[in-house]
Amino acid sequence: MEGIILVQKLRKKENDVFSLAERYYTILSAINDLHLTEREIQLIAFTAVKGNISYANIREEFCNKHNTSSATINNIISKLKKIGVLIKDGTKVKVNPVIILDFNKNISLEIKLTHG
Repeated sequence: MEGIILVQKLRKKENDVFSLAERYYTILSAINDLHLTEREIQLIAFTAVKGNISYANIREEFCNKHNTSSATINNIISKLKKIGVLIKDGTKVKVNPVIILDFNKNISLEIKLTHG
């Protein structure tokens, strides 16, 4: 089977931009062995959709949506900044632009798994 390329198409429909973003970051976590928790993925997705996680009203919205605390958010932000998923841009904490997409549009991913 050397030289043969297998193409497999999968399709997944999501209900809203947050669900689409969560699905995308779940795939990124799995492919890159990041071992992100569900709550971490939720925070990344929420931050990507909202643009940042710096303002009190945005943090409060996340806490209400996911039944969590501000202290938990701070711990997650610290971890995600260490691994480069979140960055500080001036006074705002944002998702690293390298891994951000427009979740208001359909997304097609091409994943290549190679030997060596």
